[in-house]
Amino acid sequence: MRIAVAYKDGNVFQHFGHTEQFKVYDIENNNIHSTSVIDTNGSGHGALAEILKSNGVSTLICGGIGGGAKRALSEADIELYGGVTGDADKAAMDLLSGKLNYNPDVECNHHGEHHHGDGHVCGSHDEHHQH
Repeated sequence: MRIAVAYKDGNVFQHFGHTEQFKVYDIENNNIHSTSVIDTNGSGHGALAEILKSNGVSTLICGGIGGGAKRALSEADIELYGGVTGDADKAAMDLLSGKLNYNPDVECNHHGEHHHGDGHVCGSHDEHHQH
């Protein structure tokens, strides 16, 4: 099994469509066997799902994600865990141990009337974040 995390500076990147890197975790016997980082070269939403699929990824952990990207991942048979914040390695380990704090209904619409401020983390809810 391969898990990918939308990745930036060691953390889960919060805007899937702008992801420049994925950290990929190769899983054997429910443990992380090895990791690598894949550059997306500025690809858009649909191409990101194809990059994941072509790299054998079956599960994605990310922060905010739009409806079109969710559909593209679903069509590529990639399981989505969105609304995740914090350390990427911890998120992958938490998923394996069944402790990942995620939002199954996360959806980010950057084209609506609502304008996101600089501090806004799309799809995350601090009250759900465990300390």
